[in-house]
Amino acid sequence: MRKPALHWQILIGMLFGLLFGVLMLGINGGKVVIQNWINPFGIIFINLLKLIAIPLILASIIKGISDLKDIAKFKVIGLRSVILFVITTIMAISIGLVLVNIFSPGKGISPETITRITNDFASDQGVQSKLAEASLQKESGPLQFLVDMVPDNAFNAMSDNKLMLQVIFFSVFLGVSMLLIEEERAKPLKMLFDSLNDAVLKMVDLIMKTAPLAVFALLANVVVSSGDSDLLLALVKYAGVVILGLFLMIVFYCVVLVLVTGKNPFWFLKILSPAQLLAFSTSSSAATLPITMERVENHLGVDKEVSSFVLPVGATINMDGTSLYQGVAAVFISQALGHHLEITDQLIIILTALLASIGSAAVPGAGMVMLVIVLESIGFPSDKLAVGLALIFAVDRPLDMLRTVVNVTGDAMVSMVVAKSIGKLHDMPNNGNLN
Repeated sequence: MRKPALHWQILIGMLFGLLFGVLMLGINGGKVVIQNWINPFGIIFINLLKLIAIPLILASIIKGISDLKDIAKFKVIGLRSVILFVITTIMAISIGLVLVNIFSPGKGISPETITRITNDFASDQGVQSKLAEASLQKESGPLQFLVDMVPDNAFNAMSDNKLMLQVIFFSVFLGVSMLLIEEERAKPLKMLFDSLNDAVLKMVDLIMKTAPLAVFALLANVVVSSGDSDLLLALVKYAGVVILGLFLMIVFYCVVLVLVTGKNPFWFLKILSPAQLLAFSTSSSAATLPITMERVENHLGVDKEVSSFVLPVGATINMDGTSLYQGVAAVFISQALGHHLEITDQLIIILTALLASIGSAAVPGAGMVMLVIVLESIGFPSDKLAVGLALIFAVDRPLDMLRTVVNVTGDAMVSMVVAKSIGKLHDMPNNGNLN
């Protein structure tokens, strides 16, 4: 009997996880059983992916750059990638702002609902921690993100997944330096990282064998931890606007893909679906990165010298789904709490959300910290920040899962466009060409 494809295995695991979570909600003590005996397997899976994220970035970037042979190629790849990331981020924020102004979801929430949500969530430890973290970022200078990009100790940077941008900087610096010395002298080091890259990719294969079980555990825990259903229903209009915006971003990616590469968008989404499903389950672009690289290189036909740079950088600075959410959430909170926004305020939201996405940690919950920075940039009253976060806190987790899917999809699309532009997009079996 033929074994189901990976994306079907993961999807089945997700569905069973959701159903099992709903079932256990109706059983006395079911939530405790899932959190104590089921969820740990999901946590182990995420930890394994995070375990190999730094070695994968280090090995793949250095291998990709050293394979270029010509530093001019690296300049082209880097410049085109950054330009595309900026364009897609601005498009995402703009889509979010247009939709939230058309539907005005914040104007439909009653004062009683706001009071109830505030009482339940405003003093929540999660909300307060996001405010504290955002306060620290706000106090830093305008060029602090450049300072934070350069590590003072490479080994310290490699010990913390939140410092991924520092690892990327070190990897690029080392890879470029290898290009600038004699090939024979760089060869032993290149062989080391080539071997490390092969070993890490094999680790990815082994970890992915447990993916269906892991997403079952993760989704079951999400269901039993989802909170008060009345609060979720009160925010369904806001969530609908965000989801519509995220869907339109996927459509935008597909249109760009067809126009530039001539590939079938349905083929693209089908091939990428294992990474998308994993992004949905983990809410982390960083944790999904090993799988995204495997799908893009081995199934979408992007040359490794392109994907090894574009995808790690994208996982760190390309937060299209998160940026779209910033625009919707900032205007939604302003509408609900009566804070009037001028057109100039909305232009500030675009600029601030774009800058805040650069260097933001590719981990669950980072969007809430970015949102505080965006709200403060438009003069939102500081004494209402906790209330504003409380308004969306109840539905942040499921929306975080969805916007991570968009982030990963955007990274893959940009890698294909960049690869096509320099002749590094290869035809694969059943390659989805529209001709």
